[in-house]
Amino acid sequence: MDRMNRIDDSASMARMTLVLLCSLVLVMALAVVSVCIGAAGIGLSQLWDVLVGRDTASSAYRIVMYVRLPRTLAAVLAGMALAVAGAILQVVLNNPLAGPNIIGVNAGAGLSTMLLTAFFPAYLRYTPVAAFVGSFAAVMLVYGLARRTGASRMTIVLAGVAVSSLLSACTDTIITLVPDVQFGRMDFLIGSFSSATMDQVRFAVGYILVGCVVALFLGYDMNVLALGDDAASSLGLRVKGCRLLLLAVAALLAGSAISICGLIGFVGLVVPHIARMLVGHDNRYLVPVSATLGAASTLACDMLARTLFAPYELPVGIVLSFLGSPFFLYLLVSRKRRSVLA
Repeated sequence: MDRMNRIDDSASMARMTLVLLCSLVLVMALAVVSVCIGAAGIGLSQLWDVLVGRDTASSAYRIVMYVRLPRTLAAVLAGMALAVAGAILQVVLNNPLAGPNIIGVNAGAGLSTMLLTAFFPAYLRYTPVAAFVGSFAAVMLVYGLARRTGASRMTIVLAGVAVSSLLSACTDTIITLVPDVQFGRMDFLIGSFSSATMDQVRFAVGYILVGCVVALFLGYDMNVLALGDDAASSLGLRVKGCRLLLLAVAALLAGSAISICGLIGFVGLVVPHIARMLVGHDNRYLVPVSATLGAASTLACDMLARTLFAPYELPVGIVLSFLGSPFFLYLLVSRKRRSVLA
């Protein structure tokens, strides 16, 4: 039996390694294409000269360093963060329909950043911190409501929808009372990488990398937590502390991503499910694969948003909504069918 378990573990590790390597190659290829394509095409040799410092005076240098490279890095980081946050929320809340945009995390981060913009404009450099505070408060509110009313999967989703609507109404109230914050409002509310800067990327990258590393190290604890509270407690896991820590990590990741690109949705819902199809439910493998697939999917959608109707550009949040909404409906229908058949 032990020998069979070791064989299964080796096979899972080999599969995860292959999937992870393929997804990493895909991310790097998409990143290069993202930097090169646009109204002004950049050749590979020209890109190399810019990156190694041989070309610092041409228009290509300015396009790459001040527009496309920040945008590409922002898409990679936001995709990683939202996908890992979604994977964590689905385990912690025991709900496959959980995601940052579904259960109010995005709305909480949006409200807190809007408050910062409206009333404390001198501290805009702390936008990622404000987004983290808002997203963490939202997810704790949803979790607390679900616990008090019976923490079923549908209760969590309904509580998230209600909290998200309330927080969005508060955001709209601030915009109405403080009209100056409407500048850039559409890009933020829909989600876009068009205004991403290298300063934003530098500020958020530390939070996102720390969050992803912590999630990776907590992969085994997430596996134990998925067994249920009673089973996890019997195995020695401090369930409440672990759940609180994981929720904080998810909020940190989602808030940091939102501070870069605004309220893009469905990455945190869709990508973890695709990762499970590829590597199974072991969160030690699921977290890194979700991170790379999240980066790849966000990059791909951003390139579609830039090129589908060129020279006009769609916000990436619209593309993600077109792709993610049908998947969300599919999840709802498939879960309903399973419950009826059961």
